[in-house]
Amino acid sequence: MPDAVVIVVGGGASGLSAAAALTRRRIEVVVLEQDATVGGTWARRYDRLRLHSVRAFSGLAHFSIPRRFPAYLSRNDVVAYLDEYARHFNLRVITGTTVDRIRPRRDPQPGWIIDTAGGDRWHCRVVVVATGQYRDPILPAWPGREAYTGMLTHSTAYKNAAPYVGKRVLVVGAGNSGAEIATDLGDNGAKSVDLSVRTPPPIVPRDPFGMPVQRTSLLLSTLPVSIANRFARLTAKLTIGDLTRYGMPAPAEFSPYTTKRVPLIDVGFVDALKRGQITIRPAVECLTPTGAIFADGTNQAYDAIIAATGFSTGLDSLIAAPDRAQPGVYFIGYFQSLRGHWFEANRASRRLAREVERYLTR
Repeated sequence: MPDAVVIVVGGGASGLSAAAALTRRRIEVVVLEQDATVGGTWARRYDRLRLHSVRAFSGLAHFSIPRRFPAYLSRNDVVAYLDEYARHFNLRVITGTTVDRIRPRRDPQPGWIIDTAGGDRWHCRVVVVATGQYRDPILPAWPGREAYTGMLTHSTAYKNAAPYVGKRVLVVGAGNSGAEIATDLGDNGAKSVDLSVRTPPPIVPRDPFGMPVQRTSLLLSTLPVSIANRFARLTAKLTIGDLTRYGMPAPAEFSPYTTKRVPLIDVGFVDALKRGQITIRPAVECLTPTGAIFADGTNQAYDAIIAATGFSTGLDSLIAAPDRAQPGVYFIGYFQSLRGHWFEANRASRRLAREVERYLTR
């Protein structure tokens, strides 16, 4: 049974940042990563993807993103930075290792046992769970799903528009991935692109009035939420306008600083909607052999349906403990933030390293 003082499960941005912060405190740490390379999760995402937070506020703990990278890192830029980050701290990252189960060990001393899909079993005093909010894709069990004869995939399988040229495509889900995929399809040859919207999201520009929205959000986060919501709503109205005339329903409330849910950050979607490249549809009720029936009773034929319908953390099946609040287990990267996921990962990993150090010395 291989041993380590600390094992970080998951080698994404949060996991690597936690490992670096621990390493800086001279705590032995091993990172178990399911992908074959560092940054593999990003490498598998769609070509158009970019980091929505700006470079200056997105560096991970103790190693900022070098200035040679653009203000908004592309998918490949992110992979390159994460690889450089791991090498900078000489992190011990064991790739190609999927963790199946994390369970407490009581004897001969308290700690944790990590079982991997390859049959390895690790023991550690502390485990840091950093598998993220996007571990298991959710594909809704729509009535009629099995009868649909077109191409049905989750957004995780989408790379670019090439397989959809000349096709009628429905994208389900108006989050950031769904909006960007719909925009990419509209820009690159799909015959028609519909976007099914169940819950209309607040939409904000990425760079209102030339300033990164992340920087604005960092400032607004220091204000009372009522004022922050009002300012965000006014900014969206001035920069984006009224989208109901283009078929996009208005959100029930525009209060991201109350809900703490990341809004749809516009990087081309609004222009595509206004140009007529994307048609808004209501929620999907069921699928038919040739398409979908919507909540308003209308139906439409589609050659392909892409479900941008979210993920689950998979923590219930990963952690074999009646209560996750156990001594020696820590979590990082599991909450939404309007200040940027990487911004929060930097700060959370520093706090986590201090807490782990205190725990180990008790």
